[in-house]
Amino acid sequence: MSTLTKPNHIGRKISRIRELRDMKQEALAQALGTNQQAISAMENSETIDDEKLVEVAKALGVTVEAIKNFSDEAAINYFNSFNEAVHNSHFGNNNHCTFNPLDKLMETVEENKKLYERLLQSEKDKIEYLEKLLNQK
Repeated sequence: MSTLTKPNHIGRKISRIRELRDMKQEALAQALGTNQQAISAMENSETIDDEKLVEVAKALGVTVEAIKNFSDEAAINYFNSFNEAVHNSHFGNNNHCTFNPLDKLMETVEENKKLYERLLQSEKDKIEYLEKLLNQK
């Protein structure tokens, strides 16, 4: 019986979750403080002790239950239903502005001018103050 058809093959489930998270064996190995060969051996193991499974789950960013209950069919159904929900709600298609971007840009330019003028006036005031101090001596 291949690992693909064994429903409780924990190593294969870890491998599939890692692949779905777009993580290489080397990255998982680094997160676990081990090497790629150890990850390969673990993913070929039908069972894994609970302590190690907790570490793996944390490194993958999932729960132990997610690993134990993982199935390709459930993952496909999840992503399909998510895609349908996004498509049906027109998520991401609400990209029209409620303001004129050029108006906002011009407001920013005007604010910058005012700030520059205040800075310039502040520097002039400093110069006047220093001149007064020098004239008093």
